[in-house]
Amino acid sequence: MKLLLAMSPLVLENILQYIVLCMMVLHMRFAKGSVSDDKMQSESMVVAPTQCWRDEEYVVSKECALCTSFESKTIEECRTTNFIEKINCVHSKREETRSCRSALMERHAFWNFVGSMIGASFLFALVVVFRQRTLDRRALEKVRKQIESI
Repeated sequence: MKLLLAMSPLVLENILQYIVLCMMVLHMRFAKGSVSDDKMQSESMVVAPTQCWRDEEYVVSKECALCTSFESKTIEECRTTNFIEKINCVHSKREETRSCRSALMERHAFWNFVGSMIGASFLFALVVVFRQRTLDRRALEKVRKQIESI
């Protein structure tokens, strides 16, 4: 703490801005699972012409499940969220896979967000304490100088 008080306010302010920027980048990196499924799919892969579930009715044959390591390497849909579900199209009678969002993934995204917000609030609480001490010290010096000038 003495090291923090010995630094100039400008250097400390730059360090705090850097820390906040790093936390924002980390939060955005970990919050990737909170983006909508359609948006992630459109950004991450070219839409194949064989996605019958976009145009016709379908039945989910296998619920949303975590991809195996083999599936992650071979199935393009696994790369987006690491979860897939198997779908049977009613009219064309084809079985396809699509990326999905699981409760586990949502839970991880939520706790990553909560953790980053707790970290940010702790950091800003430290900034407030440091700033208050700096202002108090300046006020005391000003009062001391006024008393000495009398």
